[in-house]
Formats: sequence, structure tokens, C-alpha cells
Amino acid sequence: MKRSENKSDILSPKGINRRELIKSSSAAGLALSVPLGLLPQDLMASTPKRGGIFRAAVKGGSTTDSLDGAALLDTHNIKTSWACRNNLTEIAADGSLVGELAESWEASADATTWVFNIRKDVEFHNGKTLDAEDVIFSINHHRGQDSTSAAAGLLKGITKLQADGKNRVVFSLSGGNADFPFLLADYHLVIVPAGTNAEGWESGIGTGPYTLAEWQPGVQSRGNRNPNYFKEGKPYFDEFLLLNVTDSVARQNALITGTVDAIDSPELSTMNQLMKVPSIEIKEAAGFTHYVYPMDTRVKPFNNNDVRLALKYGIDREAFVQKILGGYGYVGNDHPISSGMRFFASDLPQREYDPDKAKFHLKKAGMDSLTVQMKAADIFPGAKDGALLYQSSAANAGINIDVTAVPEDGYWSNVWLKEPFIA
Repeated sequence: MKRSENKSDILSPKGINRRELIKSSSAAGLALSVPLGLLPQDLMASTPKRGGIFRAAVKGGSTTDSLDGAALLDTHNIKTSWACRNNLTEIAADGSLVGELAESWEASADATTWVFNIRKDVEFHNGKTLDAEDVIFSINHHRGQDSTSAAAGLLKGITKLQADGKNRVVFSLSGGNADFPFLLADYHLVIVPAGTNAEGWESGIGTGPYTLAEWQPGVQSRGNRNPNYFKEGKPYFDEFLLLNVTDSVARQNALITGTVDAIDSPELSTMNQLMKVPSIEIKEAAGFTHYVYPMDTRVKPFNNNDVRLALKYGIDREAFVQKILGGYGYVGNDHPISSGMRFFASDLPQREYDPDKAKFHLKKAGMDSLTVQMKAADIFPGAKDGALLYQSSAANAGINIDVTAVPEDGYWSNVWLKEPFIA
């Protein structure tokens, strides 16, 4: 989810001028969360200063990446996109919904019709003034029978989309949806000028805080401060440099030596060493991230709920939190709602590691044992080690998880939504 003002989950060394730089990190068991942040020791008490360049190293990118909103798949292109573009709405740091390019919205009594009032006098980087047609074009980019956008499912309920004057857009839905404005904050649904073609998507043209100066997919991106940005006083930096650095050790060394000002996805097992660096202080804050080992329920044997339950009872979540995350996380419960979220179900019984229950569900599925293949890349910190830990705990229930390590490069195009059981 997008968070107000802070468009990247990062770790910061001493000297970077930013009010809050946090890393959302969570444990696995199929949904965990507790963020971790490295901040300069005097950061929270300081007033943001303007100017300079913000340099960050993130993991998650490929040379086949695109800035097309429908094709945003990984950290490097998502963060680059959000540096240059905005959504209609935005999820604030406290989890509330705020307007971004939409200054307000209202719904019919049954929540089947939503009217969004578009901000006036907002300019795209190419000088065009934002209007309703740009919004309609950008949303329709993800719709249609042939759409391959990951956001297509979010917009499936839209039956009609039309302008009501120059600065109003009307969404008609097939059924009431009280959460519809939240959906429009999804990172795919950035707003671009009407008529944007493939070349235009890669140019990064949007209404965002930075204009794109360089885009090397899977390598690096650069941007310059947008002097006409509609959010008063922002951004703070004159430039940004976003590097895609897959190796976690390289990212942390770059942070320690001051080569970059921030990183994401730190190796949690090395937190004790990082604590000894005088310029770095560890901060924790509640976050929304959850780590998963998902199963494609359309594919055998995962289409059998008892098989899925056997696998859920076969993972030792507490061991994952302690051994893989070093305690920086908490046990999840097979859903994506974290304890920091508004609708967290605190009364839901925790599903715990129970090999006997796992065996029980295998028998209900007509099996005495089970062998499944899992493809794992370190898409989240410790994913591969966690898969091996999962393999070990599941073996006590007669479940053999055959773990195959796969490269992070190309993961989202070659593994995600193609393999039935993955990290």
C-alpha cells in the first residue's frame, strides 16, 4: 500500500534529512509484520532541510522492468514510478485515506456510484493540465477483456466510467463497494496524460514530485525536483538516485560507508552488527508488510483445502520469527491484515504449528504423505532460508517440500503466478 509522504520503505544513516524513514519487515507463517527502521540519531528531532540528492539502494528489479502502471512488479520500478506519478487517493501513514489528485469524493447511498472531484491547476511534467479525461484514460488502461494488468481484478466492478465536466469523474459499479476509494491508491493506478503510449509510460511523465532524468531498468533511475509540484513545500530533495542492488551485503556496506543514504530489505540476522555502527540507530514501528508462501488453489494438490490446511499446520511460525527474522516480526495467521491495520481481527484464534493436525488433514485428503515442489528466491529477507526451515518442520507431518532456489532476477515474470507453490 502507498503511504503518505514516504514513498519508500528504507533505512537511513546519520545525516539524511528526512522525518521518518522506516523499513517494514515481517515474518512468515503466511502473514506477519513489524517494521524495522535505521535512522540517524538526531533525525526525529530535526526539521527537514531542503536541497541535495537522496541516494537509495533497493532490491527488486530486472532489466525487463517497465514504468507502465500495468506492468509494475517490483521495488525498483514501483518506487521510480511513485517518484514521478500520483494516484487519485493515498493511504496515509496512520492507515487513513487521503486525497492525492482527487481533492474530494462522494458516493451514492448504496455505494454503487462514486464521484471524484479532481484537483484544479495540477500540471503534468510536460505542461499539460490534469483533467477528467486523463483520469479516465489512466484507469481504463487496466480494464478490458484483454488486460494483463495486475490491477484488472481491482477494477472489475466498474461498469461505467465517465467525465462530468472538466474536473469530475463518475465511477458506476456493479455492486456497492464502501472501500472503492482505497482501491484507487494501488500502486498500479497512477495517473498519466490521456493518450500516453508505450514510450510515454517509460518517460515517467506524471504529476509527481520528480521529473525522470534517467531510467535504466533493473539498474538505476534518477530524477530532478518538480518545481511545479502541487503539494506545497515538497519534495525536500533536489534530486534522487535509486539503485537496484540485489545483494543485501552490498546494500548494507553501501549504507555503512555512506555511499548511499538509505537501503531497503536489510539482513535481519546482521542487526546486531549494524547496532554497533555509531551513525545508525535502530527504530521499530508498526507496519503492514506480510511474508507468504502462497499456493495456487487452481492446481492440484493445492485445490484441496485439507492439503492446504496440512501445509498451514506444518509451518513453525515461531521458529521463523526467531531464526529467520531474528525476532523482528510476529507470527501471522494466513491473512494479509496486520495488527497495525484498522480491521485486524484480534479475536481470531492463532493457527499454530501442529504436525498431528497436519497429518489429520492429509488423511482427510486421502493421503498418508505428501510431496510438493516449492520455488524460492529471496524476494523477502530470508525467504530461501525460511523455505528450508519450512521443509524441516513439515517433514514431521509426513510432508516433503522439495525446495528449488531460483534467481531473483526475472522472478516476477518467470515464477510469480506461473509456479504453484512459491516464496
